[in-house]
Amino acid sequence: MTLDWQDLKIILHLVRAGTLARAGNLLGINYTTVARRIARAEKALGQPLFERRPDGYRPTELGLLAARHAEEMETREHALMRQLQGRDGSLRGPLVITAPQLLVQLHLVHVIDAFCTAHPAVALQVNTAHDLLDLGRRDADLAVRISHSPGDALTGLRLTEQHRAAFASPDLAGRIMADSAVPVPWIVHQDAVGLPALALKQRSNGYVRMRFDDMLAMIGAAQVGLGVVRMPVFAGRGTPGLVQVPVMPPEPYAPIWVVAHADVWPGARVRAFREMLVGYFRQHRALFTA
Repeated sequence: MTLDWQDLKIILHLVRAGTLARAGNLLGINYTTVARRIARAEKALGQPLFERRPDGYRPTELGLLAARHAEEMETREHALMRQLQGRDGSLRGPLVITAPQLLVQLHLVHVIDAFCTAHPAVALQVNTAHDLLDLGRRDADLAVRISHSPGDALTGLRLTEQHRAAFASPDLAGRIMADSAVPVPWIVHQDAVGLPALALKQRSNGYVRMRFDDMLAMIGAAQVGLGVVRMPVFAGRGTPGLVQVPVMPPEPYAPIWVVAHADVWPGARVRAFREMLVGYFRQHRALFTA
């Protein structure tokens, strides 16, 4: 009766995912391979690890036991690999960073370009997913986050404070400012309860014209004149076709941080990219504050 680490890893991912297809996606293998390896593990153990149901695979008590042990092994593997990376003094090999898409598009591309030019042996991967990646599980090596608390378990540096303000197309901004009686149409995030209090205090005739679930879509709508959007000033100033509108005073917004797990923080690749970030934000800090 034997199970190797790869079998245990597949069991763990199938417990997490619930279906062969999702487990295969997580592992980067075909779902038929997942099914074959599970069947092989069950044959080796002589007991079922999962109940096959129409909606997916449900782990048995033995399957849960195997998954718990696999998770412990996975945790130790991540810890070992993080510590090895933190002691790696070479500027070659993979480096995965994660950052908000808009920040990458308007600013971090310049840091990325400089880094890749200076360190061509580093294979850089940039992830702009909306979800926060788990740095402890090595989903990424380094993260740039806009947050008041970017992660208590992480090591980090505050790159810059920032503000947010109101922006609109030049035509709409001109009409709003030419006549205080003109109602101010706002574009807000779908989670917003209403208009910003500071905006209503400045212009009480504001109203919600439409809601979006994505900041890039909101910016696009503002560019074509559909309404006013409250956004970080780096986004408003860096986007063609937008001007700042004094329908609300600029206000403090969550600062920008660079963070990593403490184990990988000293590593040469992480340190080199971090130092370039610090230099860039020191030089361009005025673009982020009112």
